[in-house]
Amino acid sequence: MSTLAELPPVAECSVDGCSYNEHHSCHAAAITVGGTGDAQCATFIPLSAKGGLDKVVSHVGACQRQDCLHNSHLECNADSIRVGAGHDLADCLTFAPR
Repeated sequence: MSTLAELPPVAECSVDGCSYNEHHSCHAAAITVGGTGDAQCATFIPLSAKGGLDKVVSHVGACQRQDCLHNSHLECNADSIRVGAGHDLADCLTFAPR
């Protein structure tokens, strides 16, 4: 991968309490996946104010989960990801342990 457009898109986000979520679409330019137990969406912000860009397809900007099958050099190489409730409110549901 060499450009933002080549990074995997966030195909769906079902976390209604996130400032970047509107109609199950993420409006952050890019998200970070992190966490120490679950693969958490580290971009999750539970505020009443809406954030992000009106016309954007959010991408996975960084993945800190080296133990994920889709992680290569801290970049996600899945075709797309889904974010939703897992063990935490906002988890990467595409996470697959190696």
